[in-house]
Amino acid sequence: MALALQTFATVKDAQTALKPQGTRYLGGGTLVVRAANEGDVSVSGLVRSTDPALSAIEIAGGKVRIGASVTMAAIARHPDLGTLARAARAVGGPAIRNMATVGGNLFAPAPYGDFAVALLALGATVSTDDGETPVETFLAKRDGSRAIVISVGFTLPKAGDFRFLKVSRVKPKGISVLSIAAMLEQAGDGTVSLARIALGCMADRPIRARAAEKALLGRRLDQDGIALALAAAGEGTSPMTDPIASAWYRAEVLPVHLRRLLLS
Repeated sequence: MALALQTFATVKDAQTALKPQGTRYLGGGTLVVRAANEGDVSVSGLVRSTDPALSAIEIAGGKVRIGASVTMAAIARHPDLGTLARAARAVGGPAIRNMATVGGNLFAPAPYGDFAVALLALGATVSTDDGETPVETFLAKRDGSRAIVISVGFTLPKAGDFRFLKVSRVKPKGISVLSIAAMLEQAGDGTVSLARIALGCMADRPIRARAAEKALLGRRLDQDGIALALAAAGEGTSPMTDPIASAWYRAEVLPVHLRRLLLS
């Protein structure tokens, strides 16, 4: 049975149309269209919005705001978002990146959602009709959410402060074994003054590696300085088992790849 698609000029009108249970928002379609094609009977109708704010990228005064409908391909080629290009290119192949959106990536279940891992490390906020929410809070409460994401915002990191790594068995567009993003600021003496480390596939959604973050503060990014962080990397995680990798394997290789990221 064909699904009815309603298009609205504003996010507010689209949000109102989402009230009936079973109606789903259509962004890039990589999640909801696949679900419908695979026979998900909970999807009874689709709603989308052509609001220009959803497709805008604004950068001013070191602050970035990216509309929820902006695709991974658009981020990867934007001249002022080079620090995020690697994370954007980690999402699928070219065809997927041309469709996959920032907003949709926030809802992608593990082992997908690599860009959401990057946003978590950046300390981004998520904007909806209800206002702005820290991305960590949004991710924790996303199940069953009916809010339409309008945009995400964050401070543009300085060169070298943001790092991203995706581990997959198939190159270059394989599904994640795990993904790691880190925002690391260093004081004048070379010690870490701020650390935010986000992990993908180490739970059912992106999570912070808080024990590892704490262990890095005041230490240098060298073999000795990161040792305690590597030992604490798995604290608070609950890695998933799927056809790509087992929970045991993900837990075993996390310190290996975190070390690679921190020393890069």
